Amino acid sequence: MAKRLTVADLRALKGERQLTMLRVTTMDEAAAAERSGIDLVSVPPELLCRPDYRDVAPSLFSIPGMDYIDVGTSEDFIRWSFRMLQHGADAVYCSASFATIKAMADEAVPVIGHVGLVPSRRTWTGGFKAVGKTADSAMAIWEAVQALEAAGAFGAEIEVVPVEVAQAISERTSLIMLSMGAGAGCDAQYLFADDILGANRGHMPRHSKVYRDFAGEYDRLQKERIAAFEEYCQDVETGRFPADEHILKMDPAELGLFRQRLG
Repeated sequence: MAKRLTVADLRALKGERQLTMLRVTTMDEAAAAERSGIDLVSVPPELLCRPDYRDVAPSLFSIPGMDYIDVGTSEDFIRWSFRMLQHGADAVYCSASFATIKAMADEAVPVIGHVGLVPSRRTWTGGFKAVGKTADSAMAIWEAVQALEAAGAFGAEIEVVPVEVAQAISERTSLIMLSMGAGAGCDAQYLFADDILGANRGHMPRHSKVYRDFAGEYDRLQKERIAAFEEYCQDVETGRFPADEHILKMDPAELGLFRQRLG
C-alpha cells in the first residue's frame, strides 16, 4: 500500500511530476483507483462518510465537495468541513466566496478552490464553454488565483482554460493546480471515472479520454439480466424450478409423525 499524500507532500511535488486525479462516485471506483495508483480523488461526501471507505481506499488523497448553494454560509461551510475531516477527508473543495474559503483556511482546513469554467457560476462566463481565451478573461483567472492564495487555499481546479494561460498561471502560483481540460502545464490531471470508463452516455467533454466501453458492457449485461429472468419465469411455469437440489426433504419417520398429528 502506497503512503497517502499530505498537503505538505503535494506542495513539495509541485513542478516535480504530474499527479493523477479522478472523480469517483462508487466504492468499486474508489477501490480501483486505490489499486491502480491514482494520487487524488474527488468524492461525494456520502461516499467518504461510509465506514468502509478507508478500508478500500487507504492511500487516496480524498477531497469531498458540495455546491456552495447546498451548504450555505461560511459558518455552515466550516461545520461541514470539520465533519468531512472527521470522516477522513484530506482536503475539501469549495467554489464559494473567497471570504468563505478564508474562514475555513483560518481554521486550518485544507481548501481547494475553482477557477476558469466553474459550473455553479457559469452564467457569469457565458455558460459551459472555455474561459480565458482573451487577455482580459485570462487576467481575471490570474486575479482569482491570487485571491485564492490570499484567502489561504492550497490548491485550485482550473477548468477548460487555454493551455498557455494555465501553464503561465501554474508557474507563478504556489497553489497546486488541478487541470481539467487545461493541459499538462499544471500540477495534476483530473478526469471523471465515468468518462474514462466510457460509462457516460451523454455529451463527452473534449478534454476527456475514453479507455473502456462500460456503456456497451452495461447494455450486454442488461440483455443477460433479462434473459436470465425470462428463463427463471419459464422454469417456474414448467415446474423445472424448484428441483430436488433446491429444496429440503423431511425424514420419512418424522414426516409420518407430523402428518399423524395434523390429523
